Amino acid sequence: MKIVRLTTYQAAPRWLFLKIETDEGISGWGEPVIEGRAATVEAAVHELGDYLIRKDPARINDLWQVLYRGGFYRGGAILMSAIAGIDQALWDIKGKALGVPVYQLLGGLVRDRMKTYRWVGGDRPADIVAQMRHYKSLGYDTFKFNGTEELKLIDSPRAVDSAIEKVATIREALGNTVDFGIDFHGRVSAPMARVLLRELASYRPLFVEEPVLPEQWEYYRPLSEISSIPLAAGERMYSRTEFKPVLAAGGLSILQPDLSHAGGISECHKIAAMAEAHDVALAPHCPLGPVALAACLQLDFVAHNAVLQEQSIGIHYNEGADLLDYVINKDDFACDAQGCIAALPKPGLGVEIDEARLIEANKQPPRWRNPLWRHSDGSVAEW
Repeated sequence: MKIVRLTTYQAAPRWLFLKIETDEGISGWGEPVIEGRAATVEAAVHELGDYLIRKDPARINDLWQVLYRGGFYRGGAILMSAIAGIDQALWDIKGKALGVPVYQLLGGLVRDRMKTYRWVGGDRPADIVAQMRHYKSLGYDTFKFNGTEELKLIDSPRAVDSAIEKVATIREALGNTVDFGIDFHGRVSAPMARVLLRELASYRPLFVEEPVLPEQWEYYRPLSEISSIPLAAGERMYSRTEFKPVLAAGGLSILQPDLSHAGGISECHKIAAMAEAHDVALAPHCPLGPVALAACLQLDFVAHNAVLQEQSIGIHYNEGADLLDYVINKDDFACDAQGCIAALPKPGLGVEIDEARLIEANKQPPRWRNPLWRHSDGSVAEW
């Protein structure tokens, strides 16, 4: 079998799909994208495609090394995301060629279903509570929401009180009937993170995500030592080599690599094993589309330390399309009464993509950009 073609489709809300075709009629799908930089990753995919044409797609390990090492300059958000989508598609082809799900190729199931959580948006606590109540009626009991708006390097007690009030209102309204993680989104400096983590502990969140920016990772351990809240991070780290010093330093309880950013299934399988060796849980980052979610689930079902799976159904970024709009086998992604997804039964990644709909979507590719925030003094704020 040989690779003959790579085709990419940009599609609402902010996704990029990749189809790799072979001369034996078996195709694989991947989702290589950086949110807001889809065209840049798309260009990288096609540049890397020069290494793939007429090659055997079954040699995933060798092709991964070629893509990673062959260009001399390596790593980073764009190149690793391009590699990630290609890697996903190669695993999809291999599973389909052998007639088994990818998790069977990685050693088989360690669990029968995977717990997921839902994003809830909105800045007013009442809006968040209303959304949680709605989703709770559908069977979900685990959520994540943004903890703060923009914060200055050193901000006022009023700003702290506003963030704490949001969490207090949610816990008061819903008690212990829900669990939630709080995403600091890298918006919080190390000095302010110390204050917020101490204040939030009594509300017992499942975790605080990106308590500081990933380039400030050396603060993870000091922050963990002053708070009982588990700290989570990893969506903006792109390889084993980036996770290595973070795990060695300690401080994180949950690692969140993104299988569309951090080198795909091949690399994240190894990152998951590194985390397990450090007694750190795995909760893959995935506010993206159906191929990305399918890839995450394949890893979740073989990684013993996987505890939660993010998924983007109804997420506030999804304008113009939702998670399953491009999926034919929607029922395979149904969540049960506890918000869990069963092991995907179909071969490969387990997702059947509606290519005709993608072709139509690609005729008007989205230009999603994240908001650009500024502080009151005019300086740029973290979003």
